[in-house]
Amino acid sequence: MRVFVTGASGWIGSAAVDELLAAGHEVTGLARSEASATALTAKGVHVRRGDLDDLGSIRAGAEAAEAVLHLANKHDFSNPAASNAAERGAVQTIGDTLVGSDRPFLFASGVAIPNLGRAITENDAYPFHGPDAPRGGSENLALEFVERGVRTVCLRFAPTVHGFNDHGFVAALAAIARDKGVSGYVANGDNRWPAVHRSDAGRLVARGLETAPAGTILHAVAEEGITTREIAEAIGRAFSLPVASIAPEDAQEHFGWLGGFFGMDVTATSILTRELTGWAPTGPGLIEDIDAGAYSALAAVTE
Repeated sequence: MRVFVTGASGWIGSAAVDELLAAGHEVTGLARSEASATALTAKGVHVRRGDLDDLGSIRAGAEAAEAVLHLANKHDFSNPAASNAAERGAVQTIGDTLVGSDRPFLFASGVAIPNLGRAITENDAYPFHGPDAPRGGSENLALEFVERGVRTVCLRFAPTVHGFNDHGFVAALAAIARDKGVSGYVANGDNRWPAVHRSDAGRLVARGLETAPAGTILHAVAEEGITTREIAEAIGRAFSLPVASIAPEDAQEHFGWLGGFFGMDVTATSILTRELTGWAPTGPGLIEDIDAGAYSALAAVTE
């Protein structure tokens, strides 16, 4: 199958591309830089130059493909409006291009649904609609294309997709801990984050492409909820730092843009995903990864 992938050289995208290639698919990746293009070419991936603001390139990539994986996101937490607008524009463009084709359109979303009071499942609808909503309301926008002849599949990733060379939330928490001289958690640290290893996330993307019917929501979640105190303690061990509670009113000052996220209590299951696709996570858990040096090794490389 000819598959067009945005975010093909990214953290999750590169793992997904490896799985697609191993399964015999022909992959074209969107690359915004020469370095990304070179890395993709070395893998045997065709390259289409462009970024999330280049809707013409995204449209052309979707037109030429038999399936589309949209895994890119600006993740600009200093300007969320720009990130949301780019995400919505890309989803709208891909969906419009695939209308009436019954071609697969898999896209990245997240499991954070606020104030649910229980673990999030694949049957829970996102409450975010419209361009001003988080991620530009892109999950609900993409799912609207099911009725227009697109095999849309939503990939909800855990907030922590971890592993060696991860530059995401846990890497940011580790950097904050080293800068502050203390590994912190908010309040009593009982709030939880789901997690999944990068290799498992990549395998689920490939399985979803091959098995998931239109309108399916898949959860890339291996661990339903790890307390933020456990995460902070593991970071403390990794860098020989003290561990301390940060008062909720001080979280924004201590953690910066990550303060609101790290104070959330989010749990999610993947029972339905596993039953539907046969996916079974095999990678190490988050605490195991931290203890194995995944984030202290990254810090040593960047120093």
